Amino acid sequence: MPPPDPTAPDAGHDETLFKVMRALEANPNTSQRELAESMGMSLGKANYCLKALVGKGLVKVRNFRNSQNKLAYAYLLTPKGVAAKTRLTTRFLKRKVAEYEALKSEIEQLKREAGQ
Repeated sequence: MPPPDPTAPDAGHDETLFKVMRALEANPNTSQRELAESMGMSLGKANYCLKALVGKGLVKVRNFRNSQNKLAYAYLLTPKGVAAKTRLTTRFLKRKVAEYEALKSEIEQLKREAGQ
């Protein structure tokens, strides 16, 4: 499956979900508010992304029943989520390498023009 077109609406959505999955994998005990703040997105968008990931079966939510804070949750990647994150990582990396190569080429062209 080829990587999605970066200008297509799905590419941005995939990138957002990928970044949310990375953040959850690094810190499963993060709150939605902390996730939103760390990613520079609204609380509503963080909630939407989490619901989408849970709905797709990529993330499961676990409530800490013994916690004093009854709103404490852990967001855990499922095996399906780990596989999806791996695919998204590959696509993200390919897209970023292509952007890097294009930028590198543009910089070289600008250097040549400036030298003339």
